[in-house]
Amino acid sequence: MNVRIWKSRDLLLLNTKMVFQLFLRFVHNLSNVAVVFRSVIHRIPVLKKYIENSRQTKAIFGKQESLPCIAPLLTTVEETPQVIFAQVRGHFPKWLNGSLLRIGPGKFEFGKDKYNHWFDGMALLHQFRMEKGTVTYKSKFLQSDTYKANSVHNRIVISEFGTLALPDPCRNVFERFMSKFELPAITDNTNVNYVRYKGDYYVSTETNFMNKVDIETLEKTEKVDWSKFIAVNGATAHPHYDPDGTAYNMGNSYGPHEKVDLGDTIQGVQVICSIASTESLKPSYYHSFGMTKNYIIFIEQPVKMNLRKIVTSKIRGKAFSDGISWEPQYNTRFHVVDKHTGQLLPGMYYSKPFVTFHQINAFEDQDCVVIDLCCQDNGRNLGVYQLQNLRKAGKELDQVYDSVARSFPRRFVLPLHVSLNAPEGENLNPLSYSSASAVKQADGKIWCSYENLHPENLEEEGGIEFPQINYGQFSGKKYHFFYGCGFRHLVGDSLIKVDVVNKTLMVWREDGFYPSEPVFVPVPGTSEEDGGVLLSVVITPNQNKSNFLLVLDAKNFDELGRAEVPVKMPYGFHGTFITM
Repeated sequence: MNVRIWKSRDLLLLNTKMVFQLFLRFVHNLSNVAVVFRSVIHRIPVLKKYIENSRQTKAIFGKQESLPCIAPLLTTVEETPQVIFAQVRGHFPKWLNGSLLRIGPGKFEFGKDKYNHWFDGMALLHQFRMEKGTVTYKSKFLQSDTYKANSVHNRIVISEFGTLALPDPCRNVFERFMSKFELPAITDNTNVNYVRYKGDYYVSTETNFMNKVDIETLEKTEKVDWSKFIAVNGATAHPHYDPDGTAYNMGNSYGPHEKVDLGDTIQGVQVICSIASTESLKPSYYHSFGMTKNYIIFIEQPVKMNLRKIVTSKIRGKAFSDGISWEPQYNTRFHVVDKHTGQLLPGMYYSKPFVTFHQINAFEDQDCVVIDLCCQDNGRNLGVYQLQNLRKAGKELDQVYDSVARSFPRRFVLPLHVSLNAPEGENLNPLSYSSASAVKQADGKIWCSYENLHPENLEEEGGIEFPQINYGQFSGKKYHFFYGCGFRHLVGDSLIKVDVVNKTLMVWREDGFYPSEPVFVPVPGTSEEDGGVLLSVVITPNQNKSNFLLVLDAKNFDELGRAEVPVKMPYGFHGTFITM
């Protein structure tokens, strides 16, 4: 398998081979004994005309004795297609005009069929619209082909990450048996994130499908299949963007493909580079990647996709997720690619095994790439997020939480041009401000050890995930702050600001409420890194209290206001703010 990186002037897509697509395409090509896997990096050009009563707690820590049940946050809700006005308490800045768009799973069963995994739920789109201090809300289920097919049959007919669609019960025994050998349909339930390509907005997951949506109406307008335009089998839901709007993404390519011209395709997508997997039949799973001004960083980690298991999952009566495993006998490797030439740098950078889902930021300094990541030392978390686990209560819920690896921010420094004569056993990191090390080994490999970017008390906050920065002004540059969710529960239960220079924290928390990924919105015209606000959707399982959109001052973490809506909402994944 190869990792393929591409760009398109308005969108640079690093194509990551997604689990489902990876396997289904593989099935199509089973007649080919030798299958080559690669990850592909792409770029898509951009259209420049589109560029453009709680307490804030700063030092309150302490482990809870028991975890409250959060089952209501992970159950099916009704959509709210008609706009409703939120009740604003405090105030929303008058300059804050636009929409916070979020997405995540919102329906977990059809008829008697129930999904097994949190990631499987049908995509629910949310829109909080802010204008001159007022806030409105609406939500709609994505009318994907998967959603419509399941609705028509009143059962799950298309498999998801953790749920295998069972044969039609109306078929006879022989037909049900033979259906195990039919190629499964690939889901277009794109429930992970909003992405922007060529000025248009799409909702994406990790298959080869995206769904273009109208950000005003939340209606699906087009279904897009990446594989029709470029030789990839999926793409990450976390592309990166240059200041001019060019988007970069990464995806996986497996099996025989027609030759791909490294120039522009009809859609303007341009392949930058392909990276061969260390093991062709056990490629690494990855959710995001790093990017600086001049380089793209792909992290090959020991969360492995066993293609043999995935290809035979339907025959064996297993979900796709059965083919993913944590294999810490492998180290983690960093691959660095020149964005402009597409050349893979010769440096072989390794570290002890870890898993990362989200990169924080990356930048260049003194001929080094510095990459900051939210890291876990155990890659088994994907299997823990079964709905039956998340919906437990009491001691059983505590046991599930205790089995989850915590995520912490770490910095790695990768020296770019290491001489053949560089001394072995010495730290090649020239940066005086970082304790990370990069040591050349006898075999020429560079062994990288991380620097912690947090104070010890982050451990008492349960670690941090869903990292966000002032992306528009500081992506790919030296920076000071990032924001995320603390995890003293299986979902985020606090908002945290991390100062990566001084290694200090600010924390916002309200007991019984669970905030989503914070989205940073800068004050117009400011150059201050934390000059702006954070937006987070905060929900509660308490039926007597309202969910709300929270706005915090990003500088001091003071609450400015909240917009309450009397609507049930499930805990979601990612989102974006679009200025009006």
